[in-house]
Amino acid sequence: MGEATRGFGFWAVALLALTMMVFGLPILAGGVWLISLGGSWYYALAGLGLVLSAYFLFRHSIVGVWIYLLTFVGTLVWALWESGLDGWAQVPRLLAPTIILVLVLLAIPALRGRMGMPRGAVAAAMVGVLSLGASAMVLTSVRETSLFAQEAPAPLVEAPIVPTPDSTAAQPAEATPSVEYVALETGVDWPAYGGTHAATRYSPLTQITRDNVGELEQIWEFRTGDLPEDGEPFGNQNTPVKVGDRLYLCSALNKISALDAATGAEFWTYDPQTPVDAIGYNASCRGLVYFEDTTAEAGALCATRVVNLTHDARIIALDTETGQLCPDFGNGGVVNLLEGIGDTAPGFYAPTSPPTLVRDVLVVGSQVSDGQTREAPSGVIRGFNAVTGALDWAWDMGRPGETGLPPEGEVYTPGTPNMWTIASGDDELGLVYMPMGNSAVDYWGGDRSDAENTYSTAIVALDVETGEVAWSYQTVHYDIWDYDLGGQGTLVDFPTPEGPVPAIVMPSKQAQFYILNRETGEPLVNIEERPAPTGGVEPERLSPTQPYVTDFPNLLKPTLTEADMWGATPLDQLWCRIQFRQAAYDGVYTPPTVDQPWIQYPGYNGGVDWGGVAIDPVKGVMIANYNNMPNYNQLVPREEVDALGVLPITDPNYDPDAGGGSHGSLSPQAESPYGIRVNAGWRVPFTGLLCKQPPYGGIAAIDLNTREMLWDRPFGSARKNGPFGIPTMLPIDIGTPNNGGGVVTASGLFFIAAATDDILRAVDIETGEEVWQVELPAGGQATPMTYEAGGKQIVVINAGGHDFMETPIGDYFIAYALPGSPAN
Repeated sequence: MGEATRGFGFWAVALLALTMMVFGLPILAGGVWLISLGGSWYYALAGLGLVLSAYFLFRHSIVGVWIYLLTFVGTLVWALWESGLDGWAQVPRLLAPTIILVLVLLAIPALRGRMGMPRGAVAAAMVGVLSLGASAMVLTSVRETSLFAQEAPAPLVEAPIVPTPDSTAAQPAEATPSVEYVALETGVDWPAYGGTHAATRYSPLTQITRDNVGELEQIWEFRTGDLPEDGEPFGNQNTPVKVGDRLYLCSALNKISALDAATGAEFWTYDPQTPVDAIGYNASCRGLVYFEDTTAEAGALCATRVVNLTHDARIIALDTETGQLCPDFGNGGVVNLLEGIGDTAPGFYAPTSPPTLVRDVLVVGSQVSDGQTREAPSGVIRGFNAVTGALDWAWDMGRPGETGLPPEGEVYTPGTPNMWTIASGDDELGLVYMPMGNSAVDYWGGDRSDAENTYSTAIVALDVETGEVAWSYQTVHYDIWDYDLGGQGTLVDFPTPEGPVPAIVMPSKQAQFYILNRETGEPLVNIEERPAPTGGVEPERLSPTQPYVTDFPNLLKPTLTEADMWGATPLDQLWCRIQFRQAAYDGVYTPPTVDQPWIQYPGYNGGVDWGGVAIDPVKGVMIANYNNMPNYNQLVPREEVDALGVLPITDPNYDPDAGGGSHGSLSPQAESPYGIRVNAGWRVPFTGLLCKQPPYGGIAAIDLNTREMLWDRPFGSARKNGPFGIPTMLPIDIGTPNNGGGVVTASGLFFIAAATDDILRAVDIETGEEVWQVELPAGGQATPMTYEAGGKQIVVINAGGHDFMETPIGDYFIAYALPGSPAN
């Protein structure tokens, strides 16, 4: 070809060579490091190939092309050998190398030397290599992800909306109804957070179907006005309740509003003046409770009332018609939940979930911020009279047999497991079912009491009349993984060979479903104690076994391997592989370690978290959305924590800038030997992508009658995710982290938002296909609900966002229904 001229081609090749060298050297060095850790040899060899190719290309020698072609073919063979045709797995393995291949081939005319074959053969070889790479990319992109079996989704239909000139809110577009309305049973309500206190999240409504769901449009929007002003950890995950013609909801700062259920018009709003500094982990008011006092005269003040818990630990009872405080409830309509709790700090003891009402008793727990100190506020569970607000009983596991307030000068037992989520209840049996958390300081348990070790991470059934334990079942022994039960248990009649049995279905963060006789606590599925990993910092106290459900489907995914590490480029993936090899990991229940990081999989966000499950009791189908993410954690010796100045929020010298708060990267775990670094979003430092390959979340359907998985598919698109935090806007089901549950209808639809792509979806429960979606103005980390009003079936979602999940924060309640007027 002769001497290359120093024109554009010359400098373009030099820049390409420099780029390849910049990436090749760290890949070579990192590859050697990975080999020393016992990992793959590929990266060292590929890095060497890149460096040598870059060297010869910089000299404008055709040898550089040959070396890269050899490197690329080796990459292709290795990628297919290690991960087959899994499309997401091949992104970091083949995408960047294929781009470089194209650039290297385009550089040929500017190089010295000959390809060693006629020009036609050169062109054919180039086309052949490109076709080989392209074919592999196409095959991997269209292949179903290896961890899921799913059918191709049906075409999605978006709800029509147009902006109005005088409002920034999206309003429904005018449309001629093309749907046929079915007659609705009037007065179909949603009187509790989970639909009822049985928490099936099921509606018998059938007006919205697979065939007409594409016609859904927005019919009204209500905004609460609660938005962050100075970076507060805002968000809201409210599921309203609906009784009669009214809808009742609460805002991020506990404002309670009554709306016209059909139109969204506001009747009244009560502001309890909850201070912003009372916000704990997340400013969320998940729900409230509707109560009818059957002893009161019809129309009397507070004959019907709504009850809410505030972040600053008050019970508020309001008249449903006027929004007035109920004067005969507690102290003028308010009960102080801090009585008996002792010293705390704003946001430390901060209820976010509604009470559960069973036999006119309001059962109340509270969030207690994780990771602060062993002397955290008590996890005491209390029952209050729904009419008077008087304390009926208190279950304090540190004071067995005592059910009232602590003696003067004393407090409820500090540090005991709390119930931050939502209980379910059975009026007939008089039992309330509490999903318990774990003791204060999640990742060390050396001084837990016998009672704590019995009731931590357990389903506990209390007699709602006395507060006494009827039965309990522990789902994790000696929980040092923060696997607290976050989901509300669902009460159903569970099919068994002997006939239906009243049961509770308890989802778990470890991706299993514990199904128990809700009267006795006896398992209705086979639960086997299997050996668990040992070691860590307290091997003598770890349980040698953990319970596994063996005859009912679970959502556990295969144990992670080095090949599951991910990123946008080979360099990203190499970094994550090195971190994987540096960590302790023996599968589920790997013990916490101090001398090296350890991998927790599933992470503390699930499996199934507080969104729980939805069950169609007629079809016998359960729908569950779940997370599929690891944590990358490490214990930190007390001396190091103290040297960094990381203190619990109760300490007078607490400095939020040093970390240690509910959003800090290092939690102090004061009064224990170790602090804890929890990396729930294990990311690549270069591009910000997650270290584990997708999917990160899924949604599944299980047949309760046959105990078979009907379908299991990724949940959540990549539209709001991408490298460097730049949204890709790609409508590809990557499977995102998700929080919040869904609602299932008798017509066979499942409505859910929850994912990080800010979309509300309708899913066909028979196939798992998405049949409708609409973009929300903020994150939808709330469970939607559906009800009848004015002859229409209406679906409502709170688009409030979630601070930790980094979805947009909002204050929206949005309602959707079919267009036009229903037939008479």
